[in-house]
Amino acid sequence: MIGLNLVYGIAGAVFAIFAVLALRDRRLANAGFHALIAASFLIGDRLGDIANGLLVLALVAIAASGRMRRADPAPPPAARHGARVFVPALVIPAAALAGTLLFKQLPGLVDPKQATLVAVTCGTLIALALCLALLNARPAEPFVAGRRLIDDIGWVAVMPQMLASLGAVFALAGVGGVVGELVGAVVPAGNVAGAVLAYALGMAAFTIVMGNAFAAFPVMAAAVGVPLLIRGADGDPAVVAAVGMLAGFCGTLMTPMAANFNLMPAALLDLKDRYGVIRAQLPTAIPLLAFNAALLYAMIA
Repeated sequence: MIGLNLVYGIAGAVFAIFAVLALRDRRLANAGFHALIAASFLIGDRLGDIANGLLVLALVAIAASGRMRRADPAPPPAARHGARVFVPALVIPAAALAGTLLFKQLPGLVDPKQATLVAVTCGTLIALALCLALLNARPAEPFVAGRRLIDDIGWVAVMPQMLASLGAVFALAGVGGVVGELVGAVVPAGNVAGAVLAYALGMAAFTIVMGNAFAAFPVMAAAVGVPLLIRGADGDPAVVAAVGMLAGFCGTLMTPMAANFNLMPAALLDLKDRYGVIRAQLPTAIPLLAFNAALLYAMIA
C-alpha cells in the first residue's frame, strides 16, 4: 500500500536537490546538512539505530558549527500574476481533505493510518504543477525558492522531528507513569474536573518545555488521558485526544522552544524583539487554553 514510503521518498528527493544546489553555490555546510536529511528520509530505515543516531549527531554538529549560511535576498515577487498566486496554496488543503475522504473508498490502495499525509503530499505535487503552468515558471524555480527558504530556516527545520522523538523517549522512559502518580496524589479519584484541568494544563506545560504538542501527548496521554479520562470517566478517546492536542497547541503559542513557529518568523522578519511573536500570541493562547479545558469537561462530564 501507498504510505510513508511515498512521503519520505518525495521529501528525501527534494532535500537531495537542495543539497546539490547548495553544493553548486559552494555552501558546503548547507549542502551537508541537506544531504544528511535526504539520507534520513531515503535510507533511514535501512541504516539502523546506531547509524541514525550518528546521523542526528552530525546534523547537530553542522548546525552548531555556525557555518550554515542564510540565503541571498529573494528577488521581489512579480505583481503581474495577481490572485492566481493563491490558487496553488489553496489546492493543498483542498486536496488533503478530498484525498482523505477518497482514499477511504479505495481500500487497499493507501495505508489508512497515513491517508492524510499521502493526500497532503499529492496536493503539494498538484500545487507544484499548477505553479509551473499558471505562473510560467521554469522547472528549477520551485527548488531554488524552496532551498532559499530552507536556508533561511536553517537547523530549525528539523526541530519538529527531534522534539517528537523526545516525546517517544519520554514515553519509553516511563515519564507518563511518574506524572500519573503525581496527578493521582493530588486529584481525588473520580474528580473529573480535576483530571481535565491536570490534563489540559499538563499538555500545555509539557509543550512549553518540549516545544511540540506531539512530544507532550504520549506523556500526558499515559499519565492522565487514558487512565483518568478515558477509562476512569468513560470519555470518548477521539475527544480526549483531539481537545488535548488543542490544549497542547496553546502551549506552542507561548514557548521559544517551538522555534520553527515563534523564533523563526521573528528572524525572517528582522523583528527587534526576538520574542515579539510570543508576546503577541499570549492574549489568544491563555483564554483558548481555558476554553479547551471547559470544552473537554463539558464533553466528558
